[in-house]
Amino acid sequence: MGAEAISITSWNVNGIRARAERLAAFIERAGPDVLLLQETKCNPEQVPADLFDAHGYQWAAIGAGGRNGVLIASRVGLDAPLLGLPAASVAASGPIQADDPDLSEEPRLIAARCAGIQIASVYVPNGREVGSGYWRAKLRWMEALAHWSREALTAGPLILGGDFNVAPRDEDVWDPAALAGATHVSKEEREAHLALLATGLADSALQLAPTGEQPAFTWWDYRGGAFHRGHGMRIDHLLASPSAGTLISFSVDRDERKGALPSDHAPITLTIRAG
Repeated sequence: MGAEAISITSWNVNGIRARAERLAAFIERAGPDVLLLQETKCNPEQVPADLFDAHGYQWAAIGAGGRNGVLIASRVGLDAPLLGLPAASVAASGPIQADDPDLSEEPRLIAARCAGIQIASVYVPNGREVGSGYWRAKLRWMEALAHWSREALTAGPLILGGDFNVAPRDEDVWDPAALAGATHVSKEEREAHLALLATGLADSALQLAPTGEQPAFTWWDYRGGAFHRGHGMRIDHLLASPSAGTLISFSVDRDERKGALPSDHAPITLTIRAG
């Protein structure tokens, strides 16, 4: 693997068909080498393929109609796609409690080898309400992701990008007191996120934040003028193993949260020097 700069963008588009024009303009303008999308909300055959084909991307996607769905597109190779969490990783997360949902079959992870790096697009379950069956299912899903990441790292470098639905620290939300007791910030969710990092991954936004500054928020609710009031959270992450290369830059494109028909998430981009 040569010492070349590679840019990786992750974006929860909240519906790829609804956001097709914005996505096309973003690709034209930013042109990342690897693009990771979450919440595509369509089956693979419904993906507007011209968005990627016209710009020289190979791509792969999994979906289940109008919910969830993840996609990976690459101009630096897309080899050995992995469609979903492996059964062994799901099994390692432990038994499902009675009446809890099983989210392991939902289309929430897709990975492939791009430029010699295993790169995954990840959409962690929301959790709905702390203590609920969906919240417990979220924790199990994150445990399965950590198991898979640990296994993947034994084979080489790894980057996970996506909507993790976890704000890892109090600094990653607009008002910790206002969100106390809610999902995304619970002790258990944050511990699950730390366990994922402990497999050998680094939070690139934190690693590259200027001294004395906090990484920018990546999500703002559509309701109550949250974006304009600065009421956001940092729940989208790009996590990279040191073996993936040297971290060069990290950015959040706030402009994509503005204007007509935006997603409630902004795209985040990591540039690394691989090798």
